[in-house]
Amino acid sequence: MTTDTGEKIVVDNIHKSFGNVHALKGASLTIRAGEITAIVGDNGAGKSTLVKCLTGLYAPDEGEIRIDGSPVRFSSPRDARDKGIETVYQDLALSDQLSVWQNMYMDRELVRGIPGFRFLARKEMRERAAELVADLAVNVPGVGRPVKRLSGGQRQAVAIARGVMWAENMIILDEPTAALGLNETAQVEALIRRVVEGGKTVLVVSHNFEQVKRLSQQVWVMRGGRVVGGTRTEKVTGEQLVGMVTGAVRTID
Repeated sequence: MTTDTGEKIVVDNIHKSFGNVHALKGASLTIRAGEITAIVGDNGAGKSTLVKCLTGLYAPDEGEIRIDGSPVRFSSPRDARDKGIETVYQDLALSDQLSVWQNMYMDRELVRGIPGFRFLARKEMRERAAELVADLAVNVPGVGRPVKRLSGGQRQAVAIARGVMWAENMIILDEPTAALGLNETAQVEALIRRVVEGGKTVLVVSHNFEQVKRLSQQVWVMRGGRVVGGTRTEKVTGEQLVGMVTGAVRTID
């Protein structure tokens, strides 16, 4: 695994309101390069709003996001993608009718040729997608297979591989195994570990504390729109995380 554990992403005192609803109340956390960082919290804790600020869906009312020490402001998801932040949501955003490689290049197709005579570089895209899938040991029968013919775990793996292809700075995984069985969950978790071993930075949002313990090196707890604690995952128990999420435990140091 990479030993680069400098601060890749810093979220500093982020506020976000929707009318009278104050969804984020000064949320702050750091995400180290080359690690899996987890965010946990109950429904309404602010996790989704924070992620949407990181992905350009929402603009913070106050506060700052920094990548490699430089402040960034996103006015759209494309801005975040241009800064190397990719997100895999629970719905995966895959097109069932397209093949694996077409989904990996969807809206980012490679075009070759000269002005007035342009064409899609289908062979190149297919070969690049196949190389990445092989490197990650993704369990799919082939990049030419339509996504509709894949299992839930295979679909999740394709969505993660697409994120790896385009993410220069961070991949955000929103409940990556919520709809999967035990075997496919294990396969997806193994893929996430390989992604980080390849040098990527991953942020996981999960309700599954045991998964957080298995996967992450750092965990942050959100409650009531704030980040109420953070620790190296190896230093905290599942029971302590539950206590922090509910408010029964005030610190996880």
